[in-house]
Amino acid sequence: MNDTMTLAERADALEHKMMGELDAIIVKSRLFNLADGDTSTPNGAALLARNPGKHMLMGDDPRLPKMPARPTLMDFFRYRFGPANHLLQSARHAVRAGMDEKVVMACLVHDIGVIGFIRADHGYWGAQMVAPYVDEEVSWAIRAHQALRFYPVGYAYPESYIKNFGADYRPDPYIEEEYRRARDHKWYMTARMITVHDIYSFDPDVVVELEEFTDIIGRNFRQPREGLGWDSSPSAHMWRTLIRPTRYL
Repeated sequence: MNDTMTLAERADALEHKMMGELDAIIVKSRLFNLADGDTSTPNGAALLARNPGKHMLMGDDPRLPKMPARPTLMDFFRYRFGPANHLLQSARHAVRAGMDEKVVMACLVHDIGVIGFIRADHGYWGAQMVAPYVDEEVSWAIRAHQALRFYPVGYAYPESYIKNFGADYRPDPYIEEEYRRARDHKWYMTARMITVHDIYSFDPDVVVELEEFTDIIGRNFRQPREGLGWDSSPSAHMWRTLIRPTRYL
């Protein structure tokens, strides 16, 4: 590989080499490319012409761990989410504080939007992902924590936010409006407890095993018989996208 190439160019070259060795053509979606500041659109015809005998990938990506035929939430933690220690620490913190299982369940999945899907508006994405499978209070609280985390109660404004966003950062108006609505909601305290157990769950020296929550998941997460992604729920497509994130269509 050319020694004058930048690190990004080396990564791109390695990626192209690996893709060339696969039996199918793998194309990144527009969202992948936008994250790199790339607004171009892949030319499918040109890709097929450059790769005679190959077709666009429409199944599992061989570079990723294969998911079980009927994946469970725990399978997604094992094969698609991660590292998930923050979520596991948060859920354990809630257990040790004597929170009820709805709060523990909410803590366990409150950031799956970040670790499994996308950072932007992760509370909204995460809530939508789990809404068909959990109590309405849990999904509402996950959505609301997106706003509440910027307005601490009983603890200081997170130093990590100052480092990440700057001391002068102010949340967008829609976050402020969401916060005001949440304060008057009957499930406000459930969402607030997510933020409480969120803030104390970043210890790199604490390791929590997913199996600690097997029973809580079993009682509070409605696992579809067909497997997450293969049922007909309003969010099944989101789970399918995580199973096969590079499907052409």
